[in-house]
Parts: sequence; structure tokens; C-alpha cells
Amino acid sequence: MATNIIKPIITEKMTAMADKHRYGFRVDKRANKLEIKSAIESLYGVSVADINTMNYIGKKSVRYTKRGFSSGRKNAFKKAIVTLKSGDTIDFFSNI
Repeated sequence: MATNIIKPIITEKMTAMADKHRYGFRVDKRANKLEIKSAIESLYGVSVADINTMNYIGKKSVRYTKRGFSSGRKNAFKKAIVTLKSGDTIDFFSNI
């Protein structure tokens, strides 16, 4: 079950959202909200109140090289914003 969570998203915007008990995770594209909820609860020992998911398509990237233009796409991914019940927090930096 915990394999649905790929990694937490640690950005300035997500760190600011942690004050409201909201955390971002990069998750498997095939995972649904129930699987994400059970994975978060088992990994971090918290209770989840709400989950919002977003599917991102890969951004287009073009660069100029010696041989001409090289174009392609970056990887597509799914992001989950997890809202915890009040009183619960996740500390990503406790193991450092």
C-alpha cells in the first residue's frame, strides 16, 4: 500500500500550507484517493480528513544543440494534497 506514495513535495508553497495541516505528495498515477489515504495513515500515523488530487501532463521542453533542435516532454505525474485532522502534523525533517 505504501508504494503509492513516491515522495513528499518540499517547496516554499507547500511548507506555507503546512500551517493549515495540508501536505503535498507525488503519488502513483494509478492510485485513487482511498489508497492514498490508507498509505499516508500507515506511513505517518496520522488521520486524514481530505484529499485533493491533480494530474499534471509533462511540460514541453525544447533546447538548441549542435545538431539542431531537440524537443520532447518531461515526465507526467500525479500530485495529492492531503489535509490532516486538526492536531496532527507530519515532520519530514525529523530523521535528518
